[in-house]
Amino acid sequence: MTRQTAQNRPKLLFTVNDAGFFLSHRLPVAQAARDAGYDVHIATAPGEAVARICGHGFTHHPVPLSRRGLNPVAEVGTVWALYRLYRRLRPGLIHHVTVKPVLYGGIAARLAGAPAVVSAVTGLGYVFIRRGWKSALLRSAVKTGYRWALKRRGARVIFQNPDDREAFLTQGLTAEKDCVLIKGSGVDTAHFTPRQEPEGDPVVVLPARMLWDKGVSEFVEAARRLRAQGVTARFVLVGDTDDGNPTAIPTIRLQSWQDEGTIEWWGFRDDMAAVLEQAHIVCLPSYREGLPKSLIEAAACARPIVSSDVPGCREIARDGVNALLVPPRDPAALADALHRLISDAALRRRFGLRGREIVEAEFSLDRVIDETLNLYGALLHETGGRAPRAGNSEQAQCNPG
Repeated sequence: MTRQTAQNRPKLLFTVNDAGFFLSHRLPVAQAARDAGYDVHIATAPGEAVARICGHGFTHHPVPLSRRGLNPVAEVGTVWALYRLYRRLRPGLIHHVTVKPVLYGGIAARLAGAPAVVSAVTGLGYVFIRRGWKSALLRSAVKTGYRWALKRRGARVIFQNPDDREAFLTQGLTAEKDCVLIKGSGVDTAHFTPRQEPEGDPVVVLPARMLWDKGVSEFVEAARRLRAQGVTARFVLVGDTDDGNPTAIPTIRLQSWQDEGTIEWWGFRDDMAAVLEQAHIVCLPSYREGLPKSLIEAAACARPIVSSDVPGCREIARDGVNALLVPPRDPAALADALHRLISDAALRRRFGLRGREIVEAEFSLDRVIDETLNLYGALLHETGGRAPRAGNSEQAQCNPG
């Protein structure tokens, strides 16, 4: 690619804390942006998944984004590193994803004079969920950071559900004119397709990172109750623990639950379509979500859902339509809902068919990509940037560091 060609293409930078999360949730959007004519760059913390980003032909920039750390010196260092990257790269558009990139990247972008910034709020996170005075102090600091990062010219904030949008507006964290609702990261409906239920005992799957806030302990307790009642079913946790999250469940605890025979723990899986093909029911008793991709994938595969009646989950899991919703932190209600679906194959089929229809109408990957690229174009136009030219989709070679 010639220097002149590169200069004629709008530079788009994704800043995401974790390279694996970028691959699982934003890769198709980045690829579509590149095909549309953007010069796409990716900034994440170093990690094994960076090689896969490079393998897709993107230019990668390592930044010191620690997901769990709260050391003031290190956190200021992260803002400084992002500021230096933004000043050097001069992107016409920055897309921040997840809490720290939105906060620290938003501050760095403002200091660096970045003209256009899109911030994706993928949920309120543990800071807004956890209780106690320490969490209250941290929430206060985070709110101040959000106001400084988000309330500026050339900003757009993507919310995945209306509850999070309302929470930000009520607390004055962003301006209503800058809010955009895009329902999740989408699902490939050609890959996640309906399958007949497998033979054998019903399999109930909880697919998520192994965090307390995902309702994993309530799921385990519900499984214990159902086993004590003589209900025949298998209860499966699918996902790895997450050392970068303060609410991570220790591996030893997950292993102990499996050893006692309450649940099966399959660990991390990157073949979720195959996992869902083995499932009869998908369960996510989370305390709060942005919009869980796992439930959209489940619905796309025509699997009925049991979930908490909380923001994010109820966007895709609709009570009495394709799902049963229960109060959060209530293992007894969760056990009752699971029992109802375990014992009623006809209800499972009806819920599954409706779930697939909902995904096709509202949550397809194509729809999310179109809405995101339209947002990019409108924001570039508003801030005086150049829209990409059709057919100009060459990509620079990957630079992993």
